[in-house]
Amino acid sequence: MWYVAQVQAGRESSTLEMCRRLVPPSVMEDCFMPEYEVMWKIRGEWRLVKRLLFPGYLFFVADDPEALHRELSKVPLPIRLLGNEENSFFPLTGKERDWFLSFMDGSHTVRMSEGYIAGDKITVTRGPLMGFEGDIRKIDRHKRRAYLDVSLFGRTVPASVGLEIVRKSA
Repeated sequence: MWYVAQVQAGRESSTLEMCRRLVPPSVMEDCFMPEYEVMWKIRGEWRLVKRLLFPGYLFFVADDPEALHRELSKVPLPIRLLGNEENSFFPLTGKERDWFLSFMDGSHTVRMSEGYIAGDKITVTRGPLMGFEGDIRKIDRHKRRAYLDVSLFGRTVPASVGLEIVRKSA
């Protein structure tokens, strides 16, 4: 099962590394922070960079959430598994997990997509957004991003991913 934990924003990488060092593999199969590729202008030049898909959150793959919670309490950084007040931790549903798996590659990264606009219709020709054009809420052509609403724990969470619009025709 996949579980989500809230961590200190800006400290995701150090928290991830500490979890990988301190939590035994018998309790935690994997720990990752989903990222997305986007074009970013650095010193006047466009470069492909990675950004966090959900800043302030880490994803854990584990079978026993109680054991995971116990082990995470030993990590000297603030980590809070998402769940209710009675220490019942909610895993992602199969549908939510499948959505992530369809978008991310093996390194938990949503690769850059490419497409074009004809009239009011967006067509994605390459990348993980292919076939998901209807899920795109907004496009920022200048920043080369598509904005989506992702369903997590019954809530709608905004997310942005890289989308290069190569041409636009009326």
